[in-house]
Amino acid sequence: QVQLVESGGGLVQAGGSLRLSCAASGRTFASGRTFSSYAMGWFRQAPGKEREFVAAISWSGHRLYYADSVKGRFTISRDNAKNTVYLQMISLKPEDTAVYYCATGDSEHTIATMAQYWGQGTLVTVSE
Repeated sequence: QVQLVESGGGLVQAGGSLRLSCAASGRTFASGRTFSSYAMGWFRQAPGKEREFVAAISWSGHRLYYADSVKGRFTISRDNAKNTVYLQMISLKPEDTAVYYCATGDSEHTIATMAQYWGQGTLVTVSE
C-alpha cells in the first residue's frame, strides 16, 4: 500500500529556512488513483492546538493556495515524476513550530477539509 513519508524537519533558528519533502512510496494508492492525479496539501499541528491547513497545490502544480499566516514565506511545489511534494519555508518564526503533515485530496479547493491519505508527520522546531 502506498504511503506518504515526510522528511526534512528539524531544529532551526528564527529567520532560518527548511525544505520539507513528502514522497509517496509508490505510484498508485489503494483508491486506484496515482499520485499525479491528486491535489496535495501541507498541514501542521502545534502543541496543544488543532491541526491547521498550510498550503495546497493542484495535481498539475499550476494552482497554489496558502494560509494567510504563511503567505510570502512558504512555497509549495511538486514533482510528479518523483511522486513528491515539497514545502520550502523561509523566514521561519517560533510560531511555525509544529508537526507538519502532507496529505492527498480530490481538489486543492477542498483538501483543507477533505484530505484523504496522510503522512506520519515531521517535526519542525523554530527557536528564538
